[in-house]
Amino acid sequence: MTQYSLLDLVPVIEGGTVSQALANAADLAKHAERNGFHRYWTAEHHGMTGIASAATSVVLGHIAANTSTIRVGAGGIMLPNHAPLAIAEQFGTLDALFPGRIDLGLGRAPGSDQIVARAMRRNLETDANAFPRDVVELQSYFANDGQTGIVATPGAGADVSLWILGSSTFGAQLAAMLGLPYAFASHFAPDSLMAAIDIYRRTFRPSAALAKPHVMAGFNVFAADTDAQGELLASSQQQAFVALRTGNPRQLPPPVAGYRESLGAQGAAILDHVLSCSAVGGPAKVAREIAAFVARTGVDELMIASSIYDHEARKRSLTITADVMREVAVAA
Repeated sequence: MTQYSLLDLVPVIEGGTVSQALANAADLAKHAERNGFHRYWTAEHHGMTGIASAATSVVLGHIAANTSTIRVGAGGIMLPNHAPLAIAEQFGTLDALFPGRIDLGLGRAPGSDQIVARAMRRNLETDANAFPRDVVELQSYFANDGQTGIVATPGAGADVSLWILGSSTFGAQLAAMLGLPYAFASHFAPDSLMAAIDIYRRTFRPSAALAKPHVMAGFNVFAADTDAQGELLASSQQQAFVALRTGNPRQLPPPVAGYRESLGAQGAAILDHVLSCSAVGGPAKVAREIAAFVARTGVDELMIASSIYDHEARKRSLTITADVMREVAVAA
């Protein structure tokens, strides 16, 4: 069965607050747990008024404390923003508090624009080998193998599942070389998906962490009781994406009927391409689109992204998604 998990950026809706967004995140994680989702991940983004997950490890502690069985993790931590030792300590602490439930996905993008990146890092590393070196250093802290000359406390010996994230073939190559699971950000950057999966699977080297390749792909789902309702729900994410790509990031706006059509043919085509890894509509349509994506990619796991303005509608979308994933498994 293809596993299914949830990516939650902890959206701050227009007219809402960060406190409300964090409360909704805990409620959503509990709902996902009840509906059989395998993991709950959130991601590091900075300087964005519509995303409340910047202090990612703190948010994950909040989520883990409000759930009991679902795996909880970062999808991901942008490692160039941090000293690997600090991340080992943060996620070692999470593992000590919530043993056997913590994932750590690692990315090399800044998770922000260049101004915020400079504020986070103080200097911008240009060495292409810096990210792989940082990943290996982080592995060393968790393994407590003595290579760094430092014992990470907490962190040494922690049972944290490391992942490599990416939206190009670079991450696929690194994940394969290190024998780690790989997650591709196809929910907003679909172009290199199939090439990355092929490279990862062909060149994968088994490791102590993983005996065979494991591929996760991001996939947007906006599910409702009817196709029309699903299309309406998706318009909030569409507006937010267009705002981000035009340099005007905003809080998650309420849905607008006919938004995609209002962009004109060229704008709608661009949006359709970027969000091509999506299922939008009622249960039957969503089931067909998810099944087609799984058949095309052969992924081991779907990471469901679902930024929906109304919290109860978002929970309903996840319920439909879970039902669909069970149906897809039976059909397979």
